[in-house]
Amino acid sequence: MESYALLLAATLNAGTVLAIASLGLLINEKVGIVNLGAEGMMLCAAIAGFATVVTTGSDTLGFIAGMAAGAGLAAVFGLLVIWLNTNQYATGLALTLFGTGFSAFVGTNFVQARIPERASFAIPYLSDIPLVGPALFRQHPLVYLTVGFAALLVWFMYRTRAGLIMRSVGESPESAHALGYPVRRIRLLAVVVGGALCGLAGAYISVIYTPLWVEGMVSGKGWIALALTTFATWRPARVLLGAYLFGGVTMLQFYLQGIGVDVPSQFLSMLPYVATILVLALISRNPQWIRINMPASIGKPFYPGA
Repeated sequence: MESYALLLAATLNAGTVLAIASLGLLINEKVGIVNLGAEGMMLCAAIAGFATVVTTGSDTLGFIAGMAAGAGLAAVFGLLVIWLNTNQYATGLALTLFGTGFSAFVGTNFVQARIPERASFAIPYLSDIPLVGPALFRQHPLVYLTVGFAALLVWFMYRTRAGLIMRSVGESPESAHALGYPVRRIRLLAVVVGGALCGLAGAYISVIYTPLWVEGMVSGKGWIALALTTFATWRPARVLLGAYLFGGVTMLQFYLQGIGVDVPSQFLSMLPYVATILVLALISRNPQWIRINMPASIGKPFYPGA
């Protein structure tokens, strides 16, 4: 029973990383921007957050530093693709390559560093409930805030005027521009907010999830988060569900190794990525369903003067 509780707790922890990053990328894609630079942003944010915590001892400052790193890189990306009309896919890939190399260079001096010990997180009384308590009520506060943010994002996108404007920019930027909305500024704001969330996910990895700094420690989570937006058909609640599903698959490899399953570790390490490919392949069998839910202008440049 205890092993199941630990597996569930680890699933929530791993899923939180994917959920935060995926929600950020969903905000990007809802206004028509595809950012393939999530992996690079998360790596830069991971070293920024870790270095800040090592220096100051404050997790909060570490998260802020990670969000600032992600938002800064996203702002550069946004200026390039929104104002200079560079190719979104090529620019995103360049951002990932830059983030991978830059984080490795900056993080050289922090490989052996250790962050200060922190108190355990537990909700009084609830954390003592057998099985459920250790799994659900001993998580970092950011786990619960992520669930709350997903609910808030649903309300914002589908119940507010600002959310309607955001979705209209993703569906038809030309129509939104004709109505007088600043399409480019709205897209840039969404890109920066999405980058900040990717940065928060990266900082969470190095400060809470691991916690340490190792070169390339994001290990493809940025790409899985990108795939999750399609898997969830661009809906926040489904993003949350998919994130915990993939988090469970990620943790399953360690659980199977722990109970002595005689399978090569390399095959178990492949599980999250194989699951990603299988899910995308299954979704791709119904392209009409994807087209119905996908923002119409996703990946397409917008020229105000056209």
